[in-house]
Amino acid sequence: MRTVSPDCPVGSRQCDGRKTAAPGTSPRPPAVGRMLHMNSAREVICHPQEKGLWWILGGLGAAATVVAVGLWAASGMVAWLVVCLLSVPTCLTSLNRATARVRADARGLHVRTLLRRWSLPWSDVADLRVRLKYENTPRAPEGRWVVAVLRDGRRRRLPLPVSWTPHDPDFHTALDALRALHRHHGTPESDHLPVISSRTAGRGWAGALALCVLLLAGAGLAGWFVPGTGATERAWKSAVPCTAGTPAEDRSECLTTLAAVIERTEPRRPREESRLYFTGARPMRRLAVSREAAQEFRPGDRVRLTLWRGEVRTVTGERYVWQDHMAGAGEVAVVATGLALGAGYPAARLLIRLRGRRRPDDEVLPSALPFAVPLVVTGLWLLPLSHAYFARPLGPTAALTWAAAGTLVSLALLCWAWRATRVRVPEAAPASGAAGGPSADALDGEVFVRARFLEPTDYNPHSFGTHIVLGGGAPPAVIPHPGPGRYAARPIPVDRLTLRDVRRARGSDGDTVPTGWHVAELDDGGTPVRLAAAPADLARILDRLR
Repeated sequence: MRTVSPDCPVGSRQCDGRKTAAPGTSPRPPAVGRMLHMNSAREVICHPQEKGLWWILGGLGAAATVVAVGLWAASGMVAWLVVCLLSVPTCLTSLNRATARVRADARGLHVRTLLRRWSLPWSDVADLRVRLKYENTPRAPEGRWVVAVLRDGRRRRLPLPVSWTPHDPDFHTALDALRALHRHHGTPESDHLPVISSRTAGRGWAGALALCVLLLAGAGLAGWFVPGTGATERAWKSAVPCTAGTPAEDRSECLTTLAAVIERTEPRRPREESRLYFTGARPMRRLAVSREAAQEFRPGDRVRLTLWRGEVRTVTGERYVWQDHMAGAGEVAVVATGLALGAGYPAARLLIRLRGRRRPDDEVLPSALPFAVPLVVTGLWLLPLSHAYFARPLGPTAALTWAAAGTLVSLALLCWAWRATRVRVPEAAPASGAAGGPSADALDGEVFVRARFLEPTDYNPHSFGTHIVLGGGAPPAVIPHPGPGRYAARPIPVDRLTLRDVRRARGSDGDTVPTGWHVAELDDGGTPVRLAAAPADLARILDRLR
């Protein structure tokens, strides 16, 4: 990505800045090495990285499309049509990335892509935000792009700048330049950079809703098959052998026995289909069986095949009997119940987002994992009950007692999950001032609190600290372990720290901050630092620092 930034020297490899000339005057060529300052009108231009590569891929996609269309028209083979359908999106995507261009000046944002162009004046832009995707995925890159939020609440994604690594200097340079222009010519709503991720309040809800609806639809479909499966299971258990007087139209409902000789067996891997082959292809050429059956039967074995409703249900030999598995009503009911319970987790995510709809978009919401506990516990009693209800009908007293006891336990756990996922707003921060001073609450012994400074400092080099030790007659210190002892401890200079604010975690704080933690914004001799910890632990640390 090539950017033009007012904060980069003109003529550098990544920046090509120029002043925007006043109306009616001729532009003056920029001087190499000259810095552009905030009080001058500026222009930021973003181009895609590896632009030539995208043009090559677009050309190859177009050529493949033309060749595939020609071969399909000449031969009529459907395979060439499939190649054409695959090459068209590749061609359009590559050309769209090759032609993408974002320009920002004193008037606003100007975006150009392959198929459209649009502009936004700075007066209509409420904020510029960063959207994260694929975070916390070890095998997938971390996608970052910029989103312009309009005054009416709509969002417009900018095709550039984009980044697939957390530390991309080109992306941050371009973003800083765009935000500087927005501050100079517009009125941003946020004084910080909002970062939207899958953990924040501004994340999308369509995926969770679609997954919930899909699972519920699958549960309904499986439940619709339960009566028919039960009727088939009962008919199989009550089937009797066919007789000479059985009418031809009713012979499919009775059991027909045929003799056969096994020619060879074909055992395969556990997840693959094993087969039996019969001599003379009578009564059939081959039959799919389990791996165990293919290992037990031997070539030359004489067996009897039992047919019901036109399918082989059992193979009986001298040493082994194979029986085809027929799903019962209880098994299908378990599948339907499991799908319905699975829909509870995306529903819990939607519920948490609904509870936090009034929170800022970049604020981290509580995790939905506490709702997994009542869902798992409910499955432990509801799945066996579903299977027993259809497979072995229970008495009304036993079924009612089972369901009532399980429901009470599930409701109690749901109340706990509801309380555990509530949005805890930090109390009003104390008045600004030095954090150091005599502690009104002296601690008798050493206490190790899980907390971390998010910025590397002289008392937190390379962000090594994971805990803070309090008490023990020594000043608070950052340590990289949960204790005991003060090994590798770095004392915190409490006389330099000034408390500014206490807030909930934001998307810009990173994924190392758990969803339930709060963040204290401190001033370390003019340098802003952030201290993150659980709400009760953070209050204890701040009280000790004060």
